Amino acid sequence: MVKPLVLKSADSWAVSFDSKWFKGAQGYCLMGNKLCASSALAPSSQNTSTFQHELRLREESGYQIIAGVDEAGRGPLAGPVVAGCVVLPPSCEYYRFQDSKKVSAKKRNELYEYLHSIDSISFGVGIVSAEEIDSINILQASLLAMKRAVLDMVKTYSLDFPGFILVDGKFTIPMDIPQLAIIKGESKSASIAAASIVAKVTRDKLMHEYHQRYPLYNFKKNKGYPTKEHRLSIATHGPCPIHRNTFKGVKEHLKNGPENCPEKQTVLW
Repeated sequence: MVKPLVLKSADSWAVSFDSKWFKGAQGYCLMGNKLCASSALAPSSQNTSTFQHELRLREESGYQIIAGVDEAGRGPLAGPVVAGCVVLPPSCEYYRFQDSKKVSAKKRNELYEYLHSIDSISFGVGIVSAEEIDSINILQASLLAMKRAVLDMVKTYSLDFPGFILVDGKFTIPMDIPQLAIIKGESKSASIAAASIVAKVTRDKLMHEYHQRYPLYNFKKNKGYPTKEHRLSIATHGPCPIHRNTFKGVKEHLKNGPENCPEKQTVLW
């Protein structure tokens, strides 16, 4: 299994390999089961673009399919966690993609439409239901959603698997593919930012659909997040079938009582 690479910031990063830690001014690239020194993963002080990781992996390490993955919906009390996987062609206007949480819903939808218009674009979506989240916990569900997004992209576009994956967060996904985990990656990688747009827009659409089925909870507005209005609705009406029964704010209101509920979710990562 390929070990994870974790990038914390432009000047602080580390690679774990066979239970040993390596740090330095040069990057490291996993080639099969060998750890090879490379500048491909070390951010350049002369290039601050959000496409630097993708370009350097392509130009210096020879990777042709470099995917970015991100998720949306880790913190809500209801609904699925959704992940996006995107491979941006080098010729696209990558600078247009920003963290989905920092742009308006209108702008996110515009970027989502722009994604569909890009020649040679490839992207996929992975969805993990509230029931699955309760079964395996939100961290594992988020990683599973990312894996499903990669698999969906490969199937949809009849692609080979990505040669390298850039992952938002502290953890890599459970796939035997070289990966780089980047904390706050959506602000450092255009591919991850694009994946965050796909994940957020897809999840918002799903929550609008769920609002039609469960209008008491106003999912079209709160998207399942623990707003004051949403928490009051749960307390008044009890949870609906898409609520996450292991989450604090939901489990207290189950008919059988907290003592009969699965262990609650106490952390998101």
